[in-house]
Amino acid sequence: MSEMSILAIAGLGLMVGLAGAGSAWGLSVAGQAVMGMIKKRPNDFGKGMILSSMPATQGIYGFVAFMMFSGEVTSTMSPYKAAVVFAAGLAIGLACFISGIYQGKVCAAGIATYGSGNDKAFGNTLILAAFPEFYAILSLVASIMMIGLLGK
Repeated sequence: MSEMSILAIAGLGLMVGLAGAGSAWGLSVAGQAVMGMIKKRPNDFGKGMILSSMPATQGIYGFVAFMMFSGEVTSTMSPYKAAVVFAAGLAIGLACFISGIYQGKVCAAGIATYGSGNDKAFGNTLILAAFPEFYAILSLVASIMMIGLLGK
């Protein structure tokens, strides 16, 4: 195994590890808010569960990128290709880590507001939670575009 493949494997680890950690963090923050909400509105667990599950997508994006790039890692890869894989891992890993955490916080605030009796909070939270999601999607799109750099 060469130093270059080790660099690329580190990039793959960042894709899955950071994206998954961001999802787990965001999911736990939002999930805690659901537990508080059902004290006041026990029949609305389903709506809370929908909102609290939104940060799960960041981990999925990291895994999709991992699957796309893992076939590119070889023991004889060039420094350029290894750097592209590492850079893609860093980009999607960081974007998904941060957006997963903050999407969880947006969802938690919306869940708390909904639990306090504001029925419009559910729809409003879905809209607001889409904003951090957008940047996770952009990082996935950017990583897909970076695969094109591997052929050069």
